[in-house]
Amino acid sequence: MMKSMTGFGRAELLDEEKKITVEMKAVNHRYLDINMRMPKKLSVFEASIRTLLKEYIQRGKADLFITYEDYTQSRVSVKYNREIAEQYLEHLHRISEEFRLDGEVRAIDLSRFPEVFTMEEQSQDETELWDSLAETIRKAACQFVETRTQEGAHLKQDILDKLHSMEEKVNQVELRSPEILKEYREKLETKVKELLGDAQMEENRIAAEVILFADKICTDEETVRLKSHIHRMEQVLSEDEGIGRKLDFIAQEMNREANTILSKANDLETSNLAIDLKTEIEKIREQIQNIE
Repeated sequence: MMKSMTGFGRAELLDEEKKITVEMKAVNHRYLDINMRMPKKLSVFEASIRTLLKEYIQRGKADLFITYEDYTQSRVSVKYNREIAEQYLEHLHRISEEFRLDGEVRAIDLSRFPEVFTMEEQSQDETELWDSLAETIRKAACQFVETRTQEGAHLKQDILDKLHSMEEKVNQVELRSPEILKEYREKLETKVKELLGDAQMEENRIAAEVILFADKICTDEETVRLKSHIHRMEQVLSEDEGIGRKLDFIAQEMNREANTILSKANDLETSNLAIDLKTEIEKIREQIQNIE
């Protein structure tokens, strides 16, 4: 289904050991631009996160926010360095013998010496952490896609309504064309009578003038192409994904035809219709800028 480039998604994973929160939002952008903010602990997964997100988003400026809280101290352990303790004890006995000192070395005394006991952080299983992180990102991305799809449905209906309105105006331009020629012929005949009085002007001369005028204001090719572009855009709107660039190109072609109709218009009503067409096309182009 058609998707908007505007969306938001949020997901959270909470267990006894940790809490992972993922938020992502996006706005329209010509290309895919992903910005990430996350703890340094998770930066090792940046490339994997980008690859994962590309499954859910093709275009747009996306911001991803990840927070991580560790609820356990089990990853830190006390390490007993026996070799160092043995060396301390050996030197203490030597000091006692050399200086003839009495005194028993207790374990608590020995433990106070540097490096006998040290705090050591245990490495976390990266595979387990990535599985938890990826699961949370996917949940947020699914919600994100859902909001984009809902917004895309609204955009699609709005564009279809504008296309229907445009087609009606193109039909009015086509219906108005023979009326313009008829009015021009009547004005031409009236003007000739005023200038020549009772003298007659050859019918062929009047017909030739009308033909020249008709060729000058003829918009048949433009209206046919414009209708074709309208129908093509309706078809593209029914395609699945990645249609934003196609729609933008079609809108440019539609605008070109509307400009030609306006330049050829020699009639106020046709000019107004052409201006209305250009206005609708510009509104459609604004909407298209937010389609993935």
